[in-house]
Amino acid sequence: MATLSDLNGRLNLRLRKSSAAIASKHTNLCRAGAALPRLIVMSDSERLPDPVAIVDALPIGTTIILRHYSEPNRRSMADRLVRACRPRRLRVLVAGDAQLAVAVGANGVHLPEHLVAGGSLRWRAWRRPDWLVTAAAHSHSAIVRAHRVSADAVLVSPVFPTISHPDAAPIGPLRFAAMCRASHLPVYALGGVTPELAFRLIGSGAVGIAGSGGVSS
Repeated sequence: MATLSDLNGRLNLRLRKSSAAIASKHTNLCRAGAALPRLIVMSDSERLPDPVAIVDALPIGTTIILRHYSEPNRRSMADRLVRACRPRRLRVLVAGDAQLAVAVGANGVHLPEHLVAGGSLRWRAWRRPDWLVTAAAHSHSAIVRAHRVSADAVLVSPVFPTISHPDAAPIGPLRFAAMCRASHLPVYALGGVTPELAFRLIGSGAVGIAGSGGVSS
């Protein structure tokens, strides 16, 4: 079975340039001028309890989002992950904690949807010029809010049915493609992106895939 890395390489998802007006609002670079990753891996306390363990299996350019919100030693885990990723040319984003991202020398932050929806902008005081900032979104309105707070990209979910959120209604590939076209930000597909379903995203306009499962050497 193909891994997320394999899938993303084979799909080679690209932005849909449906019009000059929309295309001009998109870029393959974040605000800092660095290339956006094609693959984003999200840590998960159940399916990916130790993100450091998979670092050597990831292709150069991958970005890892450290979640593990309830981890009592989250600072130590973040520090170990950043140290392991640097020589591999991988980026690390800390979810929901810009202050921790600064403390461990991470490459940016990931904003949960509730943080953006709540209007809190405290994280922006910690933002560094070279950071990559991503945001979670489950609707078009959430994408709009992410754009307003100057995120670089959004992770839209769940695109397909997912074990981690079995009660969440999947967006589906057609609606997902429409959200990509309407978005002012580059979009990543997150949620249930399996080898059997991933090819339904070809031509959707997504810039890449995000996920917490299916990563192996």
